[in-house]
Amino acid sequence: MAAHFDLPDIKLFVNIAEANSLTRGAERSHMSLPAASIRIKNLEEGLGVKLLYRTSQGVTLTPPGQAFMHHARLVLQQLTDLRGDLAEYVKGARGHVRIFANTTAMAEYLPALLPAFLASHPDVNIELKERMSNDIVRAVSEGKVDVGIVAGNVRTEGLEVLPFREDRLVLVTSESHPLASRAQIEFGEALAYDFVGMVEASAIHAFLAQAANELNRQIKIRIQVGNFEAACRMVESNVGIGVVPYSSAARHAQSMNIRCVEITDEWAVRRLQICVRNLQALPLFARELVELLTAETRVAA
Repeated sequence: MAAHFDLPDIKLFVNIAEANSLTRGAERSHMSLPAASIRIKNLEEGLGVKLLYRTSQGVTLTPPGQAFMHHARLVLQQLTDLRGDLAEYVKGARGHVRIFANTTAMAEYLPALLPAFLASHPDVNIELKERMSNDIVRAVSEGKVDVGIVAGNVRTEGLEVLPFREDRLVLVTSESHPLASRAQIEFGEALAYDFVGMVEASAIHAFLAQAANELNRQIKIRIQVGNFEAACRMVESNVGIGVVPYSSAARHAQSMNIRCVEITDEWAVRRLQICVRNLQALPLFARELVELLTAETRVAA
């Protein structure tokens, strides 16, 4: 017999699981404890599996409970997305695309690409946020965003992946810095010097901090700035050295007295990719955006 449960059951279960407590979960659901207990009992009996381990310290999820929790969150997220999309219709906008992207895509590529799309799609809004690649993949997998742009060897199983761009992270120095004459350097050697870093909220800050941590080292940051141009200007003034995409470094080197040094670590080569859960399942305007983003790559191929 098929199990029967409704949205209040799903919300109650998620609240209980997140609180690790039947009592607190019932409170979050504005429900009495006896009523909540009966609902969970009926849910388990209907499904024919035990969803919760009950102990004196609270509740934890059984393996079937973990599976239920995963899908329950997806359902609730989809409902949130539905409300958001319908709200856009109320405002007069007929489309909404959510994009998570890494620092390089945000700073170097999307500012030149998105205005053309927005101009040709006046009834579509774009929600754009910067995130770490692993977080982007997770958000796309969970349906929290429509399009993700990631870099590096991030695991993208279960997603459709399209090539976007390729760039390289390089070390930038002032012309008078001891490393200015170097053609190449390992990141670990560069950590002996002071750095100009990006703000902590940026994906590239977290990425480089992780790279240093894997070497059991820390980056000696003298100042943090909000974009690659500001970083290059600080480097030019001998505040420290920095790590930026080559595309940015080469552009600013035309007007600033800075030098580019190749980083030999494997992670320095950045293959940017677009990932989606199901391209054909996206609304037409979102597919058109992906087509625009990948147009240059298709021509190069």
